[in-house]
Amino acid sequence: MSRSNILDTRVGVIVIGRNEGERLKACLRSIPPGSDVVYVDSGSTDGSVEFAESMGFDTVALDTSRGFTAARARNAGLERLSSRKLDFVQMIDGDCELDVGWIDAAVAAFVDEPDLAVVFGRRRERFPERSIYNRLCDEEWDVPVGEARSCGGDALFRLAPLLAAGGYNGDIIAGEEPDLCIRLRQKGWRIRRIDAEMTRHDAAMTRFGQWWRRSKRSGHAFAELLQRHGNAEPRWQAQVRSILLWGGIVPGLIVLLGLLSLVRAGFGWAALILLVLYPLQIARIGWRKRGGGKPPGFALASAFFLMLGKLPQLAGVLLYRRSHASAKAPTIIEYKGA
Repeated sequence: MSRSNILDTRVGVIVIGRNEGERLKACLRSIPPGSDVVYVDSGSTDGSVEFAESMGFDTVALDTSRGFTAARARNAGLERLSSRKLDFVQMIDGDCELDVGWIDAAVAAFVDEPDLAVVFGRRRERFPERSIYNRLCDEEWDVPVGEARSCGGDALFRLAPLLAAGGYNGDIIAGEEPDLCIRLRQKGWRIRRIDAEMTRHDAAMTRFGQWWRRSKRSGHAFAELLQRHGNAEPRWQAQVRSILLWGGIVPGLIVLLGLLSLVRAGFGWAALILLVLYPLQIARIGWRKRGGGKPPGFALASAFFLMLGKLPQLAGVLLYRRSHASAKAPTIIEYKGA
């Protein structure tokens, strides 16, 4: 693509949602006028489909007799757009709003890089001050600028390689983006994070239980990606090992040694030593984050929740392994309502 024909490119937008309420309305209103938009709904009961139709957008309501996944919804949008003459497609979740200049900046990033398949920018939390959980999400979205291994739910795709790769894997309930990106990279395509504002996301996490379920979903994703792709991504194996160690093995040993201390006091000291590993690990991670420029209080809180998150992540790993062993289709893990 050259700079002379960049203005001639056509960009489609696929929005997916499930009971996003006012968040979806803000999302749809943020899309540039005249865009080729498809809204795909996963069984909403809050009038989402009706609102999208009232704005004149093409809508797809997924069959409710099958399980919902974000991947399935995005594929339905791709199927609707595939017959149209488009160069790029912007994926966006219904709890996000597009930045005004994002699509132009993203399309420009493809200039002179014919092997670039995906471009994404800075996703920010809209209300990071409302809870520590929202703020943790904002930190999670802030990945380094430059070549990346994968993208998140919001990204601009070159449509041809996306379709050639078969789109998303509709059976994956979490982690569908890394799964897609590894397949794209295996075909020689590249992914890039650019230094531009992309979307504002509303995690709407104000309760501990929401954070727990979201962490459980991430554990499920790591376990499934490792099962599907093996050692193709060493970081997935490292993540699952860390979850098993800190979420299962060490706590299990602490409980076992605590019980044995009822018989012999020396076991109690061993349990205490293992227990002390957690604050030491939190301090180590917090120090590293502090060195990366995070405020001291938030660096420590982020480290604390990272370690505590090993417990719900373990629950997610075990859930995936049980579903995989029984060949039972897993159901989506939702952490917020409308």
